[in-house]
Amino acid sequence: MVDTMALLRAFIRTARMARNTSRLAAGLPADDEVLLDAPDERLGPALVAAARGEYGPAAKLLTTTREAAEWENRDRYAMRLATFARSRDAWLREWQAAAPHDPDALLVKAELAVRRGWESPARAELLREVGPLITAAAEGDPRDPVPWRIALDHARGTNVGHSEFEQLWGEAVRRSPHHYGCHVAALQYLSAAWYGSHRECFDFAETAAQDALPGSLVQALPVRAAFAYLTEGGGAKVPRERLDAAADLAVALSATYTESDPWPAEVRNLLMYVLVRLERWTDALEQLRLIGPYATSFPWDRVSDDPLGQFLELRDGIRLEVASGLPLRSPGPDPHPGSGHDGRARSGDH
Repeated sequence: MVDTMALLRAFIRTARMARNTSRLAAGLPADDEVLLDAPDERLGPALVAAARGEYGPAAKLLTTTREAAEWENRDRYAMRLATFARSRDAWLREWQAAAPHDPDALLVKAELAVRRGWESPARAELLREVGPLITAAAEGDPRDPVPWRIALDHARGTNVGHSEFEQLWGEAVRRSPHHYGCHVAALQYLSAAWYGSHRECFDFAETAAQDALPGSLVQALPVRAAFAYLTEGGGAKVPRERLDAAADLAVALSATYTESDPWPAEVRNLLMYVLVRLERWTDALEQLRLIGPYATSFPWDRVSDDPLGQFLELRDGIRLEVASGLPLRSPGPDPHPGSGHDGRARSGDH
C-alpha cells in the first residue's frame, strides 16, 4: 500500500521548491554573467597587453606594487601573470631579454618555473633546479616577501624538513608578518596531506587568525584548514564545533567586504564550499549573494575539471535546498532567509 504521508511530504517539498527557487534567484547574476577568475581593473589591462605580446603594462603594475609595498596585491598579480604565461609566455621572454635583472620580471619567472615544476612527474628534481631563480628574485628587492612565499611553495615540493622550512618562514614573516600568501603556503605544508596533521593545521590557522589585522584575509585560514580536512580525509577526527567556528569566522570576515568585491572572491568561494559540506544552506546562499559574478577556480578545480560548471551547479543546488525548507506561503515580504546558524546541519553531519 502506498504511504500516503510519504507522498504528501514529497509533494509539499516539490511544491516548495517550485514556488521558492525562482524567488531565491533574486539578486543573483544569470549564469552567463558569472565570470571565472575575472581580473580586477588594474590587472585586466596588463593581461590584455600580454595577450598582444606587450610586457610594459605588467612591468609597470608590478613595479608600482613593489615601490608602494603592496605585497598582497603584488603576490596576487604575480601569480595571475605567471598563470597566463604558462600558455603564452612570449611577452615574459621578451621582458627578461630586455631587463634580465628586473626584480619584477625575476619574480614572475620564478613563480612560473615553480608552477611548471609542480606539474611535472619529475617534480622534486625540477623544483630543485629552479632554486637559483627564487634566490635571484629574493635578491631583486630584499624587502619583498613574495619570493619567500614562492620559496615556501618550493620547499613543500622538494621535501624540505621542518627546521629548514621554519627558517624560510622566518624570512617571510620578518618582511611581512601578516602576509596572506605566506600563511597559506605554511598552512599547506602543515596539512595532513603533506608534512603535518589536521591538528597542526588547525592550531596554526587559528593562532594566525587571532593575531591577524582587522579585515585581513589571514582570518580565513581556519576555513582553509576546514577545507583541507573535508577534502583530504584521514587522520584524527576534527570536532564539528571546530569546523563551524572556522566557518563562522570566515562569514564574519566576508561581511566586512562589499558585495561583488573581487578581492575576497576566492575566500568567499572557499567558504561557500565548506558551508555546503556542513549543510549550512542559508549561510551558503548568503555567500552566493556576496560573491555575485566572481567565481574562482579554487576550490572548484579541486573537485571538478569544469570549475565554473561546478560552481553554477552547486549554486542551483543551494537554492533548491533552501527552497525546500521554506513554507509554501512566505510570512513576510522578504521570501529568502537571512544568514544564520539555522542552516546548519546537526552536530556530526559532514
